[in-house]
Parts: sequence; C-alpha cells; structure tokens
Amino acid sequence: MSGAQAKAAVIAGAIAVVAEINPLVVKKRHEQGWVDEVYTELSELERRLMHAVCNREPVSLAYQGNVVDLWEYLAAHKLQIELGSDQTSLHNPWSGGYYPAGLTFEESNSLMVSDPDKFREAVRASLRRQVEAINLMSAGGMYFWDYGNAFLLEASRAGADVMKADGTFIYPSYVQDIMGPLFFDYGFGPFRWVCTSGRPEDLDVSDKIAAGILEEIAATSPKETEMQMRDNIHWIREAGKNKLVVGSQARILYADCEGRIKIAAAFNEAIRSGQISAPIVLGRDHHDVSGTDSPYRETSNIYDGSGFTADMAIQNVIGDGFRGATWVSIHNGGGVGWGEVINGGFGMLLDGTEDAGRRLRMMLHWDVNNGIARRAWARNEEAVFAIKRAMQSEPGLMVTLPNQVEDSLICNLF
Repeated sequence: MSGAQAKAAVIAGAIAVVAEINPLVVKKRHEQGWVDEVYTELSELERRLMHAVCNREPVSLAYQGNVVDLWEYLAAHKLQIELGSDQTSLHNPWSGGYYPAGLTFEESNSLMVSDPDKFREAVRASLRRQVEAINLMSAGGMYFWDYGNAFLLEASRAGADVMKADGTFIYPSYVQDIMGPLFFDYGFGPFRWVCTSGRPEDLDVSDKIAAGILEEIAATSPKETEMQMRDNIHWIREAGKNKLVVGSQARILYADCEGRIKIAAAFNEAIRSGQISAPIVLGRDHHDVSGTDSPYRETSNIYDGSGFTADMAIQNVIGDGFRGATWVSIHNGGGVGWGEVINGGFGMLLDGTEDAGRRLRMMLHWDVNNGIARRAWARNEEAVFAIKRAMQSEPGLMVTLPNQVEDSLICNLF
C-alpha cells in the first residue's frame, strides 16, 4: 500500500479505501498520517465508508487484509465506487509483489519459498477472482484503470477476463486516458526539490514561492491548461498542512516547463538573498513527460510505435548532462519490471549563483521540451499545441511538426 494515493485523495476532497495485507506496512502508514483510519473487518469498513459518503467527508480508510477480499465484498454488496485501480507490484508476482487471496500473509511468505509452483497457481487463481470482482464493479459504473504495474499483463497470463477480441486490454493504462493527454503531453510532470538544510522553515518558504509563481502563470494560462494550474495551486497550498514530509524536507509538484524554470529561478534568487538558508537540489520523478520510455505506462499514449524504443530517456540524460545538470542517471525497473522500461533522471544543485541560474534555464527547458516534441511527433494533439507554444515563447527552439494524414489515405496505398 502506497500512502501517496490515500493522502492525495483526501486533499482532492475524495474518500479513499486502500488495502494492505502486511500489518507492519499498515501500522507505518497510519502512524505517519498517510491513512486516517484502519479496519480489519469489512462490515465495519462498509459502515464507516457509507457514513463518509453520506456526510461528504474526505477521509482515507485502510483495510488490513487481502485486496481481493475487499473487491469481492464491494461487488457482492453492490457498493457504488466511482474510481478504482490496482497498484499491486505485479512486475514481481512470485516474490512478494502480490499476495493471493485465501492465504494469510505468513502462509504466503512460507509457500512462495517451500512450494513456488503452488504459490504461482494461487496467485493466478487470485488474479482471476480479482478481475471477476472488478469487472462486476465496472459493469455497475465504476471507472477502472491500470496503473501500469503489470496488473493487466499478469492477469491476462493467468487467464483472467481482461482482453478484447482484438488482443488489447479491456481497461486502459491511466497514462492513456488521464496522465498522457491531460498532463504529460502539455509538459506537466512531477517536479521535485529538496532543501539541503533539512529545515522545515526553508521548505515552507519554497512552498510559498512555488504557489506564488503558479498563480502568476495561471493568470495568463490558455484554457487548455486552466484545470492543471488550478489543481496544482490547490495541491501546493495544501501540502504543508497535510504533513507530507517523511525524512528529507522535500516537495513534489506538477509543473510544466514555464513553471519549473520560473520556480527554480525564484528558488535560486531566494538562496542568494538568504531567504532560503541553504542550497536546494532539483530533480523529478521518472514518471514524467520526458524521462522515461515505458510502453505499458509513461509512453503508453505514444501510438506511432516509438513508445517501444528507449531513445527519449537516453536523449534526455545526454541533453541534461550537456546543459548543466549536476548529475544524471540511467536506470531500469521503476515499478513496471526490469526490461520493461528505461528511466533517465537528473539532479541539479541550486546554490544562489549566477551560474546556477544559467544552467537551470538551459537544462529544464531541454528536459521538458524533448518529451513534448516526441509526443508531438506521435501526433498527440495536446503535445502539438504545447510544442507550438514553446516555440513561440523561445524563438531559438525549432521543432519539426508532424503532418496529420487521414488513416484512410494511408490504408488505400496498400
């Protein structure tokens, strides 16, 4: 169970129900404040859920138990759930990434070692049960999406009912339906920073700076990105009071190229003037517009075939290195499985100097627009809009635009 989704749901004004079979993980997430309440009985969870629904109360509820039992209970009791997904680590199905229904946490841990073949069959049978419950919920109006963590892939291998007649999955990757067209294609992605001082006061100042910058940008944003700007301003305004920090004084905020550069430049100036007491390190998640080639998640809405190549991550790392990143990295995995993804990341130190200001502008501009260009070449309308806008704001940027051709004209050639 990740805590991020539960906390984000509350900030967004929703009711979240999450399941986790490992009691130690549940305890930690609850103690750290990522989930509000914990239940071990599904009937008690149902009563609390309906109370929250009737009172329109944003809250995060954790079920300590198997997620399949939760899905089957929701389906059997015909509880109306609006949104559903699965973030189980099915890129690692046989070694603790998925715990099958019908076995306790301890029994599963023992069986995966003592009888791996029997454990594999238990996982496959559990996946078939889980999909059956999800399909019933979806038929009742729930919108379900795949998180890109190999849930549908392993479910299909288990013989679960997740395939269309044409061989594609019945549920989309959420990058295909949500993150791609609404965020990545416009250049919005998870921009990160860490206050090296370790002082909460510095993080608080950085939050206020970032919120102010976004509000300035939002005042003149086109209608295509009004929603994204509104959501991200709400997020950064709420971040501090929701106690999202565990360890490092760090923040993550979705921003586009303009937002990242302006926020970073304002941080650099605040460090120079002493408003922020020590350097800040910039970064971003691999789950971004440019940094990752992952055909089942990050590049799943790139439909020209190039989503199955690893060129964007490599180009980003090379470009980031030339343009002033403090360090760069190429790595694999990233929550979707080894061999299924290539990630390119960076870190950049802001120390208040003029040189840092120069490098942040060069590097962040490349880091975002390289991905937008790639998505535009795949003929994603939102990305074409974004890269045209980027070229208008920076005359030195020249990107070849794709030709839009009717599919019927191409098909008639063969």
